[in-house]
Amino acid sequence: MNLTAAQADRAHGALLGSAVGDALGAGYEFAPVAPDLVPAMIGGGLGDFAPGEWTDDTAQAVAIAQVAATGADLRAPEALTAVAQRFADWFADGPADVGVQTAAVLRAAGSSPTGRSMAAAGQREHQRTGRSAGNGSLMRTAPVALAYLDDPGALVEAAMAVSALTHHDPLAGQGCALWCLMIRHAVVTGELPVFDDVAPWVPGAEYWRGVVAEAERREPSAFSQNAWVVGALQAAWSAITHTAPTCTASSSGEHFDDALTAVIRVGHDTDTVAAIAGALLGARWGAGAVHPRWRHPLHGWPGITGGDLEDLAQRIVQGGGAAAAP
Repeated sequence: MNLTAAQADRAHGALLGSAVGDALGAGYEFAPVAPDLVPAMIGGGLGDFAPGEWTDDTAQAVAIAQVAATGADLRAPEALTAVAQRFADWFADGPADVGVQTAAVLRAAGSSPTGRSMAAAGQREHQRTGRSAGNGSLMRTAPVALAYLDDPGALVEAAMAVSALTHHDPLAGQGCALWCLMIRHAVVTGELPVFDDVAPWVPGAEYWRGVVAEAERREPSAFSQNAWVVGALQAAWSAITHTAPTCTASSSGEHFDDALTAVIRVGHDTDTVAAIAGALLGARWGAGAVHPRWRHPLHGWPGITGGDLEDLAQRIVQGGGAAAAP
């Protein structure tokens, strides 16, 4: 896709911001969090991560990004199989921490899955447990947005198909579609969306309108039950909107920092919710808003750095068509 320099920086920022939020929140996951916490890249957490190391959130996003960067249509069976195989490759490397839902599906899908067989394993797991609307597909969805900046309808189809590889519940897919549409809007326009900007393409739009409105109305601390797709999206959006009113282009880094601080202070699934928020913040403000103290230590599976994430983002957007109006 042909982007302006500012749009390209914002596309890079979506992947970089998500990884920064993930690595920043990793050290506080499911631990007591002080209301005045100033987060740092401390590492630790459930996977005993190194400072600046991203977790399963970004590792799975990288798996999707690597396929999208080839120019593949993520809706196509062969592309979904390629994503499924990258998930299996990552899982075979013995990651330090994996979500319960995703781990169960990847174990059942085996070492050489197709997209169809992994999605079927996800459906069986949903039938076994009666639920699969966790936040584990929302946390990795940012690369899908970058692959369809010129086609919001295709974006929705791809987001839901990639989500369904591990999370069968349509609610998880709808949340991914909504967040990708918001990321797309921010990259293309340089503004955070209001719901009406994305509503024409959102599956189940009236339900999600209420979800978004509640997040805008209530403080971030109201969304501590954020291990599921709705609570995670609300925590991220509440933190972004409640720290945004005084922010301008000259204070882009301030908003990026303040919103991630606010969302980590919510507690609970801190790495995942910060990854979700970071993707949209990066899409709004660009890679240039990410402070070097957070950018420089960034690294993770499969042995890459933040600079490599920006390269992936560039390759993804170059594989699409011409820019379209939001």
